[in-house]
Amino acid sequence: MKKEEFLKAMNFRHACKVFDDTKKIPAEDLEFILEVARKSPSSFGMEPWKFLVIQNQEIKEKIKPVCWNQAQITTCSDLVIILAKIEDVKVQSGVPEKRFGRRPMPQDKKEFYINLYANHLKDTLSSDKNIYEWTARQTYIAAGNMMTAAAGIGIDSCPIEGFEKDKLEKILELDTSKYQVAMVLPFGYRINEQSEQLRLSLDEITEFIK
Repeated sequence: MKKEEFLKAMNFRHACKVFDDTKKIPAEDLEFILEVARKSPSSFGMEPWKFLVIQNQEIKEKIKPVCWNQAQITTCSDLVIILAKIEDVKVQSGVPEKRFGRRPMPQDKKEFYINLYANHLKDTLSSDKNIYEWTARQTYIAAGNMMTAAAGIGIDSCPIEGFEKDKLEKILELDTSKYQVAMVLPFGYRINEQSEQLRLSLDEITEFIK
C-alpha cells in the first residue's frame, strides 16, 4: 500500500453517526475486516478478545436503549461487540501455556516465558477488574486496525464507548468471569455527508528528542 492510499483511508474514516440501513456489507468484506482483527498484535500474543457480530435486527433493537439510544446501533449493517477475555489470560487457565507453546521450544524455555508472564503481570492478574483494564486496552489495537481496514474499502464505522456495560452484558448473556464488553463497533455505509475532520496540527502533538 502506498502512503497516499493509507492516508486516503484515514481521511475517509470518521465516526459515522447514522448508517444507510438499506445497504449490507458483503460477506467477503466483513470477513476481511474480521481477519484484520485476528491478525492484530496483542501483549504477550495472548489475543485476549472475541468479536460478536450482531446481524439480527431484533437483538440490535434490544441493545440500542443501553447504548444511549444511538442510531448507529440499529442502522448499521453489522454490529460488532468486542469482548475482552478474563479467564483465558490467567496462568491457571492453561491458555497462556498453550499460546507460548504454539512455537516449537523446549519445556524449560516455555516455563521461563510462563514465569516471566506471571511475574510481569502479577498485579494485573490479581483481580478480574485489573485483568479487564488490561485486556480491554488490547482490544483497542484490533478495533483501530478494523476501522482503518474498513475505511480502505469504503466501509464506515463508529467506535462507541457510550453504553451501560452491566446491562449490555446481561442482554448478551455473557459469563463475565470469561468475557466482558470492551467496545461497541458498528460497521456500514454512511447516509449523510462526512463532517469535516478536525485535528490538531502535527507540531502540536509531536516532540522530537534527539
